[in-house]
Parts: sequence; structure tokens; C-alpha cells
Amino acid sequence: MVFSANAGFPDYKIYIFRFFFNYFLYLIQITINIRSRIMSEHSIKIVWKLQGDNFDYESYNRDHRIEFDGKNSICASAAPEFHGNPSCVNPEQAFAASIASCHMLTFLAIASKRGFVVKSYEDNASGKLGKNSAGKTAITLINLRPSVIFAKDRTPSRDVFDSMQEQAHKNCFIANSVASCVKILIEAEFRME
Repeated sequence: MVFSANAGFPDYKIYIFRFFFNYFLYLIQITINIRSRIMSEHSIKIVWKLQGDNFDYESYNRDHRIEFDGKNSICASAAPEFHGNPSCVNPEQAFAASIASCHMLTFLAIASKRGFVVKSYEDNASGKLGKNSAGKTAITLINLRPSVIFAKDRTPSRDVFDSMQEQAHKNCFIANSVASCVKILIEAEFRME
């Protein structure tokens, strides 16, 4: 028995079938490539509810709760300049804190692996809100000011210390995320109550 290449299908149907089959294989490959680059996933939940009936821009409440992996939560709000609650963490502070915290954790790992003993680490970091090159409001500068105390018998030289700080910056996951493209996936849900 001999089978023809088109098996009774018109040529354009074979072309369409091959196109979609190859496209399907391409999508599978992209999915595999994306998933193979993901090292871990971190979930947060944002919860906000209108208090009262007023949703006027000048006066609606900005306070909300941020929950981390269902374990911990913090009070968050807009910065006071944007009608937020100064007793809650604002996104600009959280952004600067995430970079400072990641830098510190990376630095501690480097120091530990090199055999130095860190007794304490304190950073009075700050973030500056300004206009970026596109003219959009953004955090344009994060200034880290780490103060590190080592055990007397396990203290690096100034050059080694500076090198460790540079390595911490180059290997901080969050700093690397800011320096590269960060994809944002929006999966919105809409309902009425």
C-alpha cells in the first residue's frame, strides 16, 4: 500500500495543519524555557476595602494589608505625600527596603563563605523619588549605607570589605531585577457585590 504525502487532503489544509502543529510545538518550547528559568516563586496578597461610602480622591482610605505567603502581614498605605497613612509602610519604602535587605543577605552569605564573622549589620538606606529618563515618576536612586561590625579575629581588610560589598551588589537578586526587564503578569478578577 502506498500513501501519498497529502493523504487526500488539499495542499492548503496540510500547510495549515503543519503551521499550527509547529506553532503548538513552539509554544510548548517557550513554556519549558520560561519554567526552567524560574528558581522559586513568592506570593503576596493585597487586601483593601473602602471604609465608608466616600471614594473621593482626596479622602478615600489608602490603608491596606500585604500578606506574605499566608504567614505574615503588614499595614501598608500610600506615601503621606499621596494621602497615605504615615504609620504604615508605603510602596517606595518597601521597594528600598527590599533592595537593602537583599543586599545585606547577599553580603552576609559572602562574608560567611569567606570565613569572616559578622557580629552586626545596620543599613540606613533611602530611596529617592524623582523623574526617570522617560519623564515618569519613579524611584531614581537607592542609597545604601551599611555599617558592619566583624568579630575582632575575623575582620577583612578595607579592600576586601569593599570587594565584598561590590560582590553583594552584583549578586543581589532584587538589584539584578531592577537592572533588567521585569515582566508583570496581570490576572484580574472583576465582580460586583
